[in-house]
Amino acid sequence: MDIIQEYFNKWRQKFEEIAKKAEIATGNVWQHLKTGPNMADTAWGRLSQGTRLLSEGGFENVYRQTFQTAPDEQLLKTYACYLSTSAGPVAGTLYISSRQIAFCSDRPLSYQPALGQTAWSYYKVVVPVDRLQVVTGTSSSQNASEKYIKIQTTDGFEFWFMGFVNYDKAIRNLQAAQVQSS
Repeated sequence: MDIIQEYFNKWRQKFEEIAKKAEIATGNVWQHLKTGPNMADTAWGRLSQGTRLLSEGGFENVYRQTFQTAPDEQLLKTYACYLSTSAGPVAGTLYISSRQIAFCSDRPLSYQPALGQTAWSYYKVVVPVDRLQVVTGTSSSQNASEKYIKIQTTDGFEFWFMGFVNYDKAIRNLQAAQVQSS
């Protein structure tokens, strides 16, 4: 009887661990969808991104087409997230490579280059890893589920990212890139 009880206790513990991970992942996905101006648009954007990835051969190909890369540069990780801007959060993908941290919006954004003209462009940010000074994780004082990652560069720029589906891995990999560059 003790053996059976011990067996069930082990499975109960494993189930509790899996349930806890599922709860965290669900909360992160919910927070990601909630961060955008419209949940339906955010979900549609994720589906559009998936279609683009399939048609263009995956994150590696999209990354190399979107940014200037060195031949020996390796794409290490990618994360769906938002970049905080003065105009509001911009949905996109954060790329961590062996040489740079880069962000590109999921869709082109409109801007006015001259009075009466409208142009469209993807919102991009590129930070060489040797310019990373500090990578800090934080959460909102009013809502602990709102988590942010701040990247500071050696030349004084700050970039705030939020709405990560996998925040813990993102902060860990960004901090590893910063340590590697030191």
